[in-house]
Amino acid sequence: MKKAAIVFMLLAIALPLAAQDLASIEKRVTAKKLDNGLTVIVMERPEAPVFSFATMVNVGAAQEVPGITGLAHMFEHMAFKGTDKIGTTDYAAEQAALQKVEATYADYDRARRDPIGHDAAKVAEAEKAWKAAADEANKYVVANEFTKIVQRAGATNINAFTSNDETGYFYSLPSNRVELWAYLDSERFLHPVFREFYKERDVVFEERRMRTESSPFGRLMEQELAAAFTAHPYGQPVVGWPSDLRSFSATDAAAFYKKYYVPANMFIAIVGDVKAAELMPIVEKYFGRLPKAPAPEPLRTVEPPQKAERTVVLRESSQPIYLEGYHRGSATDPDAAVYSTIQGVLAQGRTSRLYRSLVRDKKLAANVASFEAFPGDKYPTLFAFFGIPTAGHSASDLVEPIHAEVERLKNEDVSSEELQSVKTRAKAQLLRQLDSNFGMALQLASYQNRYGDWRELFREVEKIDKVSAADVRRVANSMFTPENRTIGMIESTKKAPAAAAPKGDTK
Repeated sequence: MKKAAIVFMLLAIALPLAAQDLASIEKRVTAKKLDNGLTVIVMERPEAPVFSFATMVNVGAAQEVPGITGLAHMFEHMAFKGTDKIGTTDYAAEQAALQKVEATYADYDRARRDPIGHDAAKVAEAEKAWKAAADEANKYVVANEFTKIVQRAGATNINAFTSNDETGYFYSLPSNRVELWAYLDSERFLHPVFREFYKERDVVFEERRMRTESSPFGRLMEQELAAAFTAHPYGQPVVGWPSDLRSFSATDAAAFYKKYYVPANMFIAIVGDVKAAELMPIVEKYFGRLPKAPAPEPLRTVEPPQKAERTVVLRESSQPIYLEGYHRGSATDPDAAVYSTIQGVLAQGRTSRLYRSLVRDKKLAANVASFEAFPGDKYPTLFAFFGIPTAGHSASDLVEPIHAEVERLKNEDVSSEELQSVKTRAKAQLLRQLDSNFGMALQLASYQNRYGDWRELFREVEKIDKVSAADVRRVANSMFTPENRTIGMIESTKKAPAAAAPKGDTK
C-alpha cells in the first residue's frame, strides 16, 4: 500500500476518535461471546490478503503463589510444544512415558527438598531415575513441529509473551489459511501436552540468568519491586524465583492450565482480510470445542498503603542506575488518564521536563525516562522514573534534580501549550499502535481483557484530552509524597579513573 494511502487510512480512523464517534469503527468490528464463554472480536481490514490474530489469556505472574512463580511464563513455552497429534511419533507410548517422568520427578523433588531426612545418595539415585525417564519420553518428540507447520503455511511474527497481567499468543497468516489457524490454535489449548517440560524449564532458568542475574537493570528492577510490593504478587518476578524454577513440575503446570486456560478467561481478536460472517462459524466450530468452565476467582490480595519511604541500594561494579516508584491506581482508576499525562509532561521524549533538565541542561544523566505503570496496570501499580548517570556522576546525584521537577509539577500549573503537546503525542502513539493488523489485534484483545470492552481503546485519547492542569496538580500532590516512594539504585563500586597528569609533569 502506498504511503499516502496509509496516512489517509490512519486519518480516517483518527477523525472519529477525536469526535468519539465509534460508529464507523463498529461497522468493521464484530464481537461475540461463544456459548462456552470465549470472547471473539473480528475487525475487517481488507487492504491486503493477510490476517493477524491475538489470543489473550487473563492470567499472568500476578496469579502465581509462592512455590510456582514463573509458571505462567512456563506454560507460554509449553503452548508451542504441540498436542496429542502434533509433536509426537506415538502419543499413546509418549503419554505413558510422561506419566513415569512425573512419578520419578515427584520422588526426586521430595527427596531433594526434605529438610530433615535429606540423604544425598537417595537424592542422586532418584535424580538418575527421573532423568532416565525423561530421556525415554523425549524419544517420541518431534521437535518444533507446531511452529514448523504454521511456518510452512506462510506464518510470520510467531511469538507469545507473558506479563504480570496477561499471556498473549499471536502470529500472522495469509487469509486463505484461516481455518488452519483455527484448528491449530484451538488444538493447542484443547489438547496441550507438557513434553520436554524439564528441558524447557532449564531454558527458562537461563532466560532468568540472562535478563536478571546478568543484567544490572534486571537486578535493580527485581529488588525495587520486591521492596515496593510487600503483599501483592507484583513484587514477584514474571520469570520466577530461582528455587521455584528448580522445583515446579509438569503436574503443577497442568493444574495451572486447568484453572486459568478456560474459555471464559480467554479473548481472541482477528484483524485483516477476513469477513466476520464467514469467519465466526469457523471460530465456533473449532474454539467452541473448548469445554465450558467457570472463570477463575479474582485476585484477593491488595497492596496496603505504603507508610514509609523505602530504599534499596545495590553496591556493585556496574553502571550506576537510579530508579524510583510511587504507588498509583490501576488502569481502571478514574485518574488513569492523568497518570498518562503526567508521564508525558515529565519523562516522555526529548521535550519532557526531566530530559531537558537532567540530560540536556545539567548533563547529569545519559538517559532518563519513566514507566507509567510498572510492572503492570490491571491492579494498583507504580509510576516510576529511571535514570542512567553520565560518567563521573552517581545514582544519588539524580535524586534532587528529579525531585525538584516533581515538586515543580505539584506547585505550578502545566502550561496549556505543554498539555496540548502531550495530548497530540498520545494521539500519534495510538495511530502507531493501530497501523498494522498485528498491533490492532493485540490492542483489541488486550483492551477486551483489561476493561471488558474493546471500545475503550478508542476512548482513551478522549480521556487524555479532558485532563486539565488542575487534574495534573491534584494527582501529583496525592501521588508524589515521600512516604509513597520506593527508591532503588545501583551505586558503582568501581574506582574512578585517575586524572591525567598535567603536561610537563615528570612524576
